[in-house]
Amino acid sequence: MVRVLVADDHAVVRRGLRQILSRTNDMAVTGEANTRRELFEKVSQNGYDLVVLDISMPGRSGLCTLKEIKDRQPDLPVLMVGKESEDQYAVRALKAGASGWLSKESQPEEFISAIRKVSQGRRYISCSLTEKLSLCIGPNSKKPLHETLSDQEYQVLSMLASGKTVKEIAGELCLSAKTISTYRFRILQKMKMSNNAELTRYAIRNRLVE
Repeated sequence: MVRVLVADDHAVVRRGLRQILSRTNDMAVTGEANTRRELFEKVSQNGYDLVVLDISMPGRSGLCTLKEIKDRQPDLPVLMVGKESEDQYAVRALKAGASGWLSKESQPEEFISAIRKVSQGRRYISCSLTEKLSLCIGPNSKKPLHETLSDQEYQVLSMLASGKTVKEIAGELCLSAKTISTYRFRILQKMKMSNNAELTRYAIRNRLVE
């Protein structure tokens, strides 16, 4: 039996995945976490074979959470999930050590297939991401400006481009407004831009936001 830990701050999502896996006889949700603290408490118990991690868990970015899991438990497979509009994080998640990426809009059968494949030590990449991966991590790929950003800076860029204020971003990431402003300053420097409007146009042009 594959023991799955689901880390998502939405009870409906956790309950839904539990119901999906109840259809199988070789996998089951045996643990749930709705905060980072609860997630790491359960990961430290070594009682799970796989983690399903929401990229948008409150607090530090989902990519930072992923890296911390891999630092603590390098052999623990992590399947990242996110909204379809968050697919731009998929390449970064795979580079950071995720065993797969799946959209929350996927069909139940795809969730079962992805979890089963990842639990067997393989990677899961949906067909819709194959082309994007080949362009982003291929040997001849050219890095766009946003690829020069750190994972935290990239998340702040996406949130700024979505129209969120510094105060709103600070609240969602559990950071100070001063810290977010510092990130914004660094982003503008690295992207060679001067204001949020330019960042937003760039993000829309490069399909980083809807």
